[in-house]
Amino acid sequence: MSFDFDTPPDRRATDSQKWQKYAGRDILPMWVADMDFRSPPAILEALHRRVEHGVFGYARPVKSTIDAVLSLCESRYSWRIDPSWIVWLPGLVCGLNVTANAFADPGDEILCLTPVYPPFMTAPRNQGRVSVPVPLVAERASVSHHTSRWTIDFAALARAVTPRTKLLYLCHPHNPISRVWTRDELTSLSEFCARHNLILCSDDIHCDLILDPSHRHTPVALCGVDKLRYLTLIAPSKTYNVPGLGTSIAIIPDPALRARFERATRGIVAEVNALGYAACEAAYRDSEPWRLALLPYLRQNRDILLDFLARELPGIRVEAPIEATYLAWLNVESLRHTDPTALFEAHGVGLSDGAQFGSPAGRHVRLNFGCPRSTLLEALRRMKSAVAAT
Repeated sequence: MSFDFDTPPDRRATDSQKWQKYAGRDILPMWVADMDFRSPPAILEALHRRVEHGVFGYARPVKSTIDAVLSLCESRYSWRIDPSWIVWLPGLVCGLNVTANAFADPGDEILCLTPVYPPFMTAPRNQGRVSVPVPLVAERASVSHHTSRWTIDFAALARAVTPRTKLLYLCHPHNPISRVWTRDELTSLSEFCARHNLILCSDDIHCDLILDPSHRHTPVALCGVDKLRYLTLIAPSKTYNVPGLGTSIAIIPDPALRARFERATRGIVAEVNALGYAACEAAYRDSEPWRLALLPYLRQNRDILLDFLARELPGIRVEAPIEATYLAWLNVESLRHTDPTALFEAHGVGLSDGAQFGSPAGRHVRLNFGCPRSTLLEALRRMKSAVAAT
């Protein structure tokens, strides 16, 4: 079965946040993390069937939807979960906020590893908690190729713990640095949390987008650390390009933790809608051929990006291998520009400002290469023009 990733649907003048940001301007949006591909045919067909039913009352998942989640976790990650562990959510950002509210009191502290997806830092503050960023370390691995490997600074983590530290947020795989954490790293992090009596919240939203075939996603649950209290957040949204349908899952094995989490959602968190459940089931049960076709396409986009930067834009570098996701974390500090995102926008490319992720101003931008190859090549051409103009 073949799928067309080269013909982009026209998202201009639609409800797309990604494209609305630059409406009326000749700027290619390469910022927010959704892809410019049509969702898998199996999802489209499931949505058509659900719409044909014609009734959209309050929804709860049916057995086949829950079975699709259980089957995916077991077949792809050898993780056998119980249906009672599942709490449905209308989004993972919502899940981060609920986690902060459920497991920390006002003024308590929540650790996160930076640079990181901005809601990891804003969710605690939204709930009157304190976000404590702990920088990751980019260890130089190859001087000739200007690559590093991002690692966790466990000494810095230990220094950051105080009597008011209650949680650690983990992005796994990590956005924006595209790291796939290894089982050894996860075990060390889990042991750290158990030792300091911290709840570990692992956001695994990009877990099905491992680009490097030599890497494998390992859920924290499989690390086998005694006394570890944890919850895992997953969703079909990033992999199958359905973030607008707002369907996510918290997996919480411990009944006491699950009860506290569910209490924090009451009267505040909206229910998942009927179309979201239909899309989730079709994604996890029927869309594996599409995902297996998507991954090599993204891998080739990544390689084109890396090759272009090395040949045409040596002043911009990717500091570490892009192991997962469709996001590239670009170091642009050699441009010596106070606002690199404005520079690239002026030349027709819309990127994410690295400062939003906890990076110093002017040092990094994030680029989304989850797009047709023609869009990526045109964006790179424009970025070359931007650099030439500095």
